[in-house]
Amino acid sequence: MDKRQHWENRYSSTKADKLTWYQPKPEQSINWIHRHCAKDQALIDVGAGASTLTDHLLEDGYNNITLLDLSEQSLEESRARLGSKAAAVKWIAADITNWQPTEKYDLWHDRAVFHFLTETTDRAAYMQSLATGLKTGGILIMATFAIGGPEKCSGLPIVQYDADKLQTELGSKFLLLESIQENHPTPAGNNQLFNWCVFQHV
Repeated sequence: MDKRQHWENRYSSTKADKLTWYQPKPEQSINWIHRHCAKDQALIDVGAGASTLTDHLLEDGYNNITLLDLSEQSLEESRARLGSKAAAVKWIAADITNWQPTEKYDLWHDRAVFHFLTETTDRAAYMQSLATGLKTGGILIMATFAIGGPEKCSGLPIVQYDADKLQTELGSKFLLLESIQENHPTPAGNNQLFNWCVFQHV
């Protein structure tokens, strides 16, 4: 089974609010986006899935939002949930490792995509898209499973990171501004340790 089919099956077989990564309100993402992105600036959520992040950002007045995910099913769920508000959002169904951005973003948000890239070639392809799509001076918000956190997600292997390891992976063009660790409570009541970082593209 290829990557796309894996995620289509995942979203079609399980309700969004029962998936392990579900958050009723993604507080950490919202807080950092508020801090680092004006409401009229361009932001992209990579691996948006069926996250409620966009709902909250639209309510807060953000008006230049792009959502990208490998799974068309997950994006359709978000479209349906947003209703008429969906027209205010740009939708992209694509694999980040072979997607070429056609515009520049002020903020790039990635909660739990990068850690799935276990192959060096896939990480290099992601970095190429990131370098092309994020403006110089733009902000990268990235969350991955932390060292000591889960070793798999949805049956797939992942790579664990701390701030130093992620800095090494991203390279000198990204300046670390802030990092924290967070225990994410899953809908089933388990905790997953995440590493969150904010970088500036310099």
